[in-house]
Amino acid sequence: MHQFVKYDSQEIYRSILTRAEEQLGRKIHPADPINLLVSLLAYLVSVQNFQINDAANQNLLAFARGEALDKLGELLGVKRLPAAPARTTVRFYIDSPKNFPVVIPQGTEVTPDQKIFFKTVKEAVIQPGETFVDVEAVCETPGVVGNGFQPGQINLLVTPLPYVVKVENTTMSLYGSDEEDDERLRERIRIAPEKFSNAGSKGAYIYWAKTAHQDIADVSVFSPEPGKVTVVVLMKNGQIPSDEVISLVRETLNDEKVRPLTDLVEVKAPKVVTYDVNLTYYIRKDFIPLQQSIDRQVKEKVEQFVKETKSRIGCDVNPSRLIDLIMGVKGVKRVEVDSPGFIPVGVDSVGQANKVAVNYGGAEDA
Repeated sequence: MHQFVKYDSQEIYRSILTRAEEQLGRKIHPADPINLLVSLLAYLVSVQNFQINDAANQNLLAFARGEALDKLGELLGVKRLPAAPARTTVRFYIDSPKNFPVVIPQGTEVTPDQKIFFKTVKEAVIQPGETFVDVEAVCETPGVVGNGFQPGQINLLVTPLPYVVKVENTTMSLYGSDEEDDERLRERIRIAPEKFSNAGSKGAYIYWAKTAHQDIADVSVFSPEPGKVTVVVLMKNGQIPSDEVISLVRETLNDEKVRPLTDLVEVKAPKVVTYDVNLTYYIRKDFIPLQQSIDRQVKEKVEQFVKETKSRIGCDVNPSRLIDLIMGVKGVKRVEVDSPGFIPVGVDSVGQANKVAVNYGGAEDA
């Protein structure tokens, strides 16, 4: 936080005390009743200066929060994304093929527990000769509450439909998200000037892609050939986006106010580059009593490395980075990494760890 005004209580106290002694023409001792007034005044000024300083910082993008951050976003036409509903694919079955179409109306409701409800986003038709149809459904309650229902759990039809005998979700319900938090909004405001470009800049595509859904954590944009633009999106925690999210991003980027007419935009999920982690670390003998604590810290560093590689598109799998993280743990003497070796990761790919093995090799002389 930038300090516009000083609010250190001790510094303010000394300043007021000096002024008071000058005005009174005598020394003010700690037990002097006037000293109590000086202390009280210093406290009040300190609190007031802190509030002034905080208010001033709310005008800076790096430190603004809440409503103040929303107001900064308004200057660039950026609004906080509201809570988004979870999505899933629901399959409707009939008992036997018909010689006529069976219509599943838009807005048909299904539920796993009579508490959380999903409704279909469009009309679906079971064609003659078929026994089922798949259609996308969204949770009626925005937020994370609709996430995590496994295939088959959303299996209750709220209002009976002619000929329909069974319903179930075929994909896990995902991508429900609470209201956009300050840090993500701050990042979008920071890159918002890119959206004013009418030349299809890389930054503009990144900005608009991130407006499609709050859970989109990283975006890679490149042009494989003139006139074509490829946009690769990655969800938070390194999740690979579903077809539903890809469709959302595609619709956002193909808006006539976003995509230049000369650009053919392709939106896709990143390719996954898998790797294993197998390493052995050694500690100094004088740290043997702390071996369990060191082991925990080493595993945390390995987890940090795994998270870093899966959270950014095009992040190389670099064993030097892994060694550097582990060597930062106090007490570790050396690290032997059997895998991974260096793996370059392209602008359309993401690295994900498969098996992770962290071995303690023993203690050695310093």
